[in-house]
Amino acid sequence: MSKALGLLSGGLDSSLAALTLKRQGVVVTCIAFVTPFFGAGRARKAAEQMEVPLIVSDISDIHLEMVKNPRYGYGRNLNPCIDCHAMMFRLAGERMAAAGFDFLFSGEVLGQRPMSQNLTALQTVAKHSGLRDRILRPLSARLLPPTPMEEAGLVDREQLLDIQGRSRRRQAELAREWGLHEYPSSGGGCLLTEKSFTGRLRDLFTHHPAATPTDVELLKVGRQFRLSSSAKLTLGRNEGDNEAITALVRSEDLLLRAADFSGPLGLVSGRPTPTDLERAGGIVAAYGKGQGEAEVEIIQQAKEGSVSLRVAPLERACCLKLQVS
Repeated sequence: MSKALGLLSGGLDSSLAALTLKRQGVVVTCIAFVTPFFGAGRARKAAEQMEVPLIVSDISDIHLEMVKNPRYGYGRNLNPCIDCHAMMFRLAGERMAAAGFDFLFSGEVLGQRPMSQNLTALQTVAKHSGLRDRILRPLSARLLPPTPMEEAGLVDREQLLDIQGRSRRRQAELAREWGLHEYPSSGGGCLLTEKSFTGRLRDLFTHHPAATPTDVELLKVGRQFRLSSSAKLTLGRNEGDNEAITALVRSEDLLLRAADFSGPLGLVSGRPTPTDLERAGGIVAAYGKGQGEAEVEIIQQAKEGSVSLRVAPLERACCLKLQVS
């Protein structure tokens, strides 16, 4: 009985790929990768529904370095899909070798995405991963050249599928037929495909090429302001944002809050100048309850202790000019 390890995002295609193999007797295990741009929540739900084991692996550091300089470039936004898929196959391949799996599989569909799932792209991913002869795409396998796994009898090619194109009608029919009742709608799941987020990410990469996963996590929180080429401000919108900022603060960061008025918590990262800190304080004041005051006392909390400064709330129009979107 053959054993396969599959990349599982939790979307419909990757789930159907796992079920296609499971239904013909292949012992299926799935793996989901975690980065600042996508998590394993959907994969956990899918694996539970399909009753297949799931390995979760955090690859934040290595993945971020790839996103900064992908070999095959970006898609419409900052999504380096070919490099990303190749990396995930390569890392899954290490697990495959260590745990004795026979091959890898994914839910990629021929022609579904014009840039990253055409025949050339699929072949490039396989080649770049270093696992050209160990990757199976069950949903489109009968439209692709036979793999060594099919030729060796590890899987039955006749029980694989011949899906292609952008329509999800066939997949929806199979989901109903195979009892897969819960799955997310197509698209989404990766922040690198979202225009609003990648604007923030471009700003970060431009001004801070050595950005870490924590810098990326901060991009998901509240409002972002570019104070100067060397410093930025993350500003909470609500209590949840303030809690997230508190959880992400590092020893080199500064926390800003109004002393006498309720309002947002701000985190200054980078190498701020005194002018940057005064500007950040003005923004914190502008979005708090003291925005109508002539001056507001701002507490600046650092690792060494805290200091206070009095600043005038910055005019909202000036804040908007500094906001990164």
